[in-house]
Amino acid sequence: MGIISWIILGLIAGFIGSKIVNKTGQGMIMDIVLGVVGAIVGGLIFSAFGSAGVTGLNIWSLIVAVIGSVVVLWAYHQISGKRTL
Repeated sequence: MGIISWIILGLIAGFIGSKIVNKTGQGMIMDIVLGVVGAIVGGLIFSAFGSAGVTGLNIWSLIVAVIGSVVVLWAYHQISGKRTL
């Protein structure tokens, strides 16, 4: 996957993850960062269970990235003490 694909996937996954966890977006740059980090974390989580992680710019990768971004955002809020949901 190229850098543009990672940015697109990161933006979409980060935005969806932000909406799921705290009902508001984090801003475009933070959504991209959150989505890319979420894609990496989601890929590691899914790989640990023997499933494919991020495989390209497709629906499966988006699902993996959204799940990863939700985990990352939830952990961030737990560490920083901010309320979620």
